[in-house]
Amino acid sequence: MIHIHLSKLLGERKMKMTELSEKTGINKNTIGELYYEKSQMVRFDTLDKICKALDCSISELLEYVPEESTINQE
Repeated sequence: MIHIHLSKLLGERKMKMTELSEKTGINKNTIGELYYEKSQMVRFDTLDKICKALDCSISELLEYVPEESTINQE
């Protein structure tokens, strides 16, 4: 499972979703889906814009966490 840490990063930078949307040109709904981890997919250019605006790395924004059901299968 991929976790999106946008809410954490915005909180640390005291930035609102609207401000990120304005800074990046990314639709507010797209920012909201990422913020609440509801997004099913994300474009590379979207990730690039977010990382540039927040001055963060992709590994700070996204994290892969294996699901337990796939770990325990033998």
